[in-house]
Amino acid sequence: MKLSRTTRFATLFAGLFLAFSMIAVDHADARRGGSFGSRGTRTFQSAPPTRTAPQPTAPVERSMTPNTGQATNPAATSAARPGANAPQRPGFMGGFGGAMIGGLLMGGLLGMMMGQGFGGIAGMFGMLMQLLLIGGAIWLALRFFRSRQATGPAMAGAGAGGGNFNYRDAAPSGDSGKANGGSRSFSIPSIGGSRAEAAPQQPASKDITVSGEDLDTFQRLLTEVQEAFGREDHKALRRLVTPEMVSYLSEELADNAQNGVRNDVTNVQLLQADIAESWNEGDRDYATAAMNYSSIDVTRNRTTGEVVDGDANEPSETTELWTFVRQNGGDWQLSAIQEA
Repeated sequence: MKLSRTTRFATLFAGLFLAFSMIAVDHADARRGGSFGSRGTRTFQSAPPTRTAPQPTAPVERSMTPNTGQATNPAATSAARPGANAPQRPGFMGGFGGAMIGGLLMGGLLGMMMGQGFGGIAGMFGMLMQLLLIGGAIWLALRFFRSRQATGPAMAGAGAGGGNFNYRDAAPSGDSGKANGGSRSFSIPSIGGSRAEAAPQQPASKDITVSGEDLDTFQRLLTEVQEAFGREDHKALRRLVTPEMVSYLSEELADNAQNGVRNDVTNVQLLQADIAESWNEGDRDYATAAMNYSSIDVTRNRTTGEVVDGDANEPSETTELWTFVRQNGGDWQLSAIQEA
């Protein structure tokens, strides 16, 4: 039986679509902004909601802090279940067997285009051979998976006994501080709350309180970091943020330069802020603040200065969670930004 030219092209298209769908992979969206940085042992925990950011905030997406899978929070309930962190073996259709079946189907479709394939006596014998090959592949795959499952319990037993640690975040209470040139309030969390024993390889974490002077520092850092980023002032950024944050912000600045634009941020005004949580880990103090601020945030052409994105006359409002860190009682630095 001969196929028309249109049918052959349709068959080829279907075959190619099938083949590519079996090998397609997802690529992460490397977009500007997002949530990045480090919050110590709480990097992969959700920050508690506040008046400024009442909705639960997703954990940090990009961080140099290793994710041990020990942090627990409402967004990671499923990860805390037994065996949730164990790597899952791909199913037969998603692994070697799926690739072989895809190749055989592709061969059959191409054979059909050439006038052979599944049609006619020769096509029938070819189809039987393909079925035998598929059956043999399934048999080999089953033997392979059974041999792996035989060693599974021993490997699972080796990982048992690892402890989890859990923090209960303190509820925000109380207001303190006045904004310079406007009104704003910080809510400082109470010292109370319970915390399970931390894993041995990580420093112990305990809740602390921050002073009114610290709150003023956070407000100042909000403005200085934004303006230094707009000026592309790498020296100032190295003073104001952690080395990890310098790497992320420098990456964004390099992308802007490559695209022939620059980000211009001016007139930063803090409208409202709350302390979501503050804690100590060894020689480091951390504080996460939910900040709602306005600014003139535009993207300009590097050569002409023309605004290509944003409004140079109308301020925009942004709500983010900024985490600050200081070591051995030194100066506070920005260590993480999360989108609220």
